[in-house]
Amino acid sequence: MKFFIDTANLAQIKEANELGILDGVTTNPSLMAKEGIKGTEAVMNHYKTICEMVDGDISAEVIATDFDGILEEGKKLAAIHPNIIVKVPMIKDGVKALKWFTDNGIKTNCTLVFSAGQAILAAKAGATYVSPFIGRIDDSGWDGVELIAQISQIYSIQGYKTQILAASIRSALHIVKCAEAGADVCTCPLDSILGLLKHPLTDIGLAKFLEDAKKTV
Repeated sequence: MKFFIDTANLAQIKEANELGILDGVTTNPSLMAKEGIKGTEAVMNHYKTICEMVDGDISAEVIATDFDGILEEGKKLAAIHPNIIVKVPMIKDGVKALKWFTDNGIKTNCTLVFSAGQAILAAKAGATYVSPFIGRIDDSGWDGVELIAQISQIYSIQGYKTQILAASIRSALHIVKCAEAGADVCTCPLDSILGLLKHPLTDIGLAKFLEDAKKTV
């Protein structure tokens, strides 16, 4: 399973990349706004900077919701760098745009997916990635990880090549559960990635080793 970091914060991207386990980055307009990135030119330059930092797929989201607008934005985003993945919402014109991008050699990430039916449409349209938002599904009283497992089973049976990118990750446990359920990628906040490092027995064991090491000096 690949690890993407879900942020537009350059310091967090750098820290995750230095761990040696980072495979890519996902962003969205909300994450850009959180970092104070405003204006089309500034956003484009920020994406370029991220592409120069990380050798992997970088999802850049369109804002338009109509077919022509999605195509116009997507082509501009794809021109920034070969690693850009155009992030397209799961709407009718979004599915049409996914097919157009696929036919024209532009890689895509279908975002805001909340059902297996939506995931099937994304795969049929040729999306490179499909992004089920498991944390938001959990918030609605359903099981987001169960959706990952369902999509994984369907894709396996049908032979779809679209990769399952588990999004809206809330914890280190989410990451582990998504790996078990068959996700190809998890996109996570830095805290969730670092949470995988933590275990009380590791801390206790390390403290004991260090204490015993003092006795050998």
